[in-house]
Amino acid sequence: MGSCIICGVSTDGHICETHEEDAVFEFRGSKPEQLTSGRYYEGSVDGFAEFGVFVDLGENVTGLLHKSEIPQRLDALDWEPGDTVYVQVDDVHGNGNVDLSWSIRQAEREFRGMLIDDPDAPTNAELPDDESEAPPGATDSAEPETETADEPAAEPEESESEEPEPDVADEAGADSADEPAVESEPEEPEAEEPETETEAEEASEGADADVARVQIDALDEHVGDDVALEAEVTGVRQTSGPTVFELTDETGTVDAAAFVEAGVRAYPEVEAGDVVHLVGEVERHHGELQVETDALDVLTGAEAQAVQDRLEAQVTERASPDDETLLVQDAEIDVVHDDLVAAATEIRRAVIESRPVIVRHTADVEGYVGGSAIERAVLPLVREEHTASDAEYHYVDRRPLDDGFYTLDDATKDVTSMLEAADRHDEKHPLFVLVGSGSTRESVDGLGLLDIYDAPTVALDGGYADGEAADAADVLVSPTQHGETPVSTGVLAAHLAGMVNADVRADIGHLPAIPFWGETPAVYADLAAEAGYEAETVADVRDALALEAFYQAYEDKREIVADLLWDEADTSLVGHIGSQFREKLETEFETAEPHLEARDAGAATVEVLDVDSYTHRYDFPPVDLLLDALYRERADGEYVLVGADSDELRVRSTGDVDVRAVGETVKAELPEAGVVPRGAQDGRVEFLSGERDAVVEAAVDAIVAQLE
Repeated sequence: MGSCIICGVSTDGHICETHEEDAVFEFRGSKPEQLTSGRYYEGSVDGFAEFGVFVDLGENVTGLLHKSEIPQRLDALDWEPGDTVYVQVDDVHGNGNVDLSWSIRQAEREFRGMLIDDPDAPTNAELPDDESEAPPGATDSAEPETETADEPAAEPEESESEEPEPDVADEAGADSADEPAVESEPEEPEAEEPETETEAEEASEGADADVARVQIDALDEHVGDDVALEAEVTGVRQTSGPTVFELTDETGTVDAAAFVEAGVRAYPEVEAGDVVHLVGEVERHHGELQVETDALDVLTGAEAQAVQDRLEAQVTERASPDDETLLVQDAEIDVVHDDLVAAATEIRRAVIESRPVIVRHTADVEGYVGGSAIERAVLPLVREEHTASDAEYHYVDRRPLDDGFYTLDDATKDVTSMLEAADRHDEKHPLFVLVGSGSTRESVDGLGLLDIYDAPTVALDGGYADGEAADAADVLVSPTQHGETPVSTGVLAAHLAGMVNADVRADIGHLPAIPFWGETPAVYADLAAEAGYEAETVADVRDALALEAFYQAYEDKREIVADLLWDEADTSLVGHIGSQFREKLETEFETAEPHLEARDAGAATVEVLDVDSYTHRYDFPPVDLLLDALYRERADGEYVLVGADSDELRVRSTGDVDVRAVGETVKAELPEAGVVPRGAQDGRVEFLSGERDAVVEAAVDAIVAQLE
């Protein structure tokens, strides 16, 4: 029975079940079936194929990392045969094939420990053979004790005849246990010991004083040099070797490794949030900057306050957008200019403070355009801020929503992931940016849960907001909240992205034109043309994005979305997928149109489509896209289209119809129907499926009454 190297709990081997995925293993077996599924392993690149990368895990054991598991294009992967990589074993098949998945941690120090998986060992989680070896400089602290080795050694008989002082024996330590010359040294007078320690401390302090303080963004110029840093500890993680401190000053973030003994916490008094003075040597490990710690002291009082003031002043200055202008002048967007600046400042501050940015957006064209624009702006900032090569996978994540609301279910998933990241990797709580959501009462509970855990939020929604959600997010960007008309959420997010990072403005100039299904406003059509996107190409991109948004709705699809939105040279891709979109939409359109049922509504034309009976429910296009297509084709004069599903109802109208008010009217008229209005005036109405016919009739009457 051993103990877990991370939490110390008793367990077979040296890792408990809870922390097994926090450690990385070196495999010493020779058969695939000896691997343990779910574990992360160190391997080496064996070779490449069109469908992925082969990784050697051990003698005669090779696994496949399929390209679908890699969060970037295969040809963009900077691995070479023989490179050390880290992967997770997903499955071991009976035929010996090993399925691997991606690890965002691509350095041993990013795991919380390294263990040996050896089938011939007592357990399959053994400590490394060289766990007691220390890196260069790890034994510096022992130097004062061994200085007496140069003095004449006393005779063993004399030493044995004297009774040793307890503290001398204690100070000798394990390092001097096998050095007879030191052990046999005659006892020094008690007064000399503190003098020796004081002299050592003074010498150390003098050496530290000679080391120049540098800022983190300048470390690249000091590789091989001793430097001093004054920074805030923003993270601490323990590996099977050193303790790694993540340090953040006013210019950036870097890791500092400190070693006392393999797997033992160095400087246990130092915690995240402390302000410290560190002296160490700047080195490169696997191409990344790292500081090897020689001395680390927690600053207090005026010294700590000076560092914090310097950090806060610089963060505030750097968080302010470099360019606060809109991409183009638009009076409808200018209404929320100050809100956009506030949102951009929050996002930039999160990056500077090493706080992950989680973008949650609707799974439609508006959401993907908006979410991808913000992601495009944040990624370069993260790369500039952090020295780790894989920082973008830690600090930026885009997650589509399965509905137009940020529900308690969504928030629960996010909080669970957030708390796991904080517990395992000491990550700060993220900034959540909601795109196309967060502005109505349906999102209040979800936002409230984030607020309980002190996770800041920004909500960006071009649709109708309601007063109940006005204060739910820390920053709300909504024109309707200012009494103006709705705008495209994608357009709104593109303007925000331009403020977040002025360097990407040229990259995102075509994005505001993409979300429009009808006539594109001239200012955005011209902006797209300046970026090299003519109207036909913009339409192809929109259609292709709409199709891809439907499939694998929970995945961010970062690489394929980037190809659709930014690889303008490969027009064959968007053209091909766009034609598939139009073909599928036309087929469903022709299926549904004959089943439109006209209702008597006076001067208005009201048509009802039973989408439950006359559409292919789980195939493309989704109901909202189909209703939009039917509405665009048939809208003439005063026209209303009602899409009635088994338990919910959607409305499209040329007139000013408040769908939420319709729902409230039907709810009062049919209290037994379980009617629940969702969203604002452009939302939907939910009800009990057994009351469907009565609800549809009452809803049509309520709509006609609004139009009269």
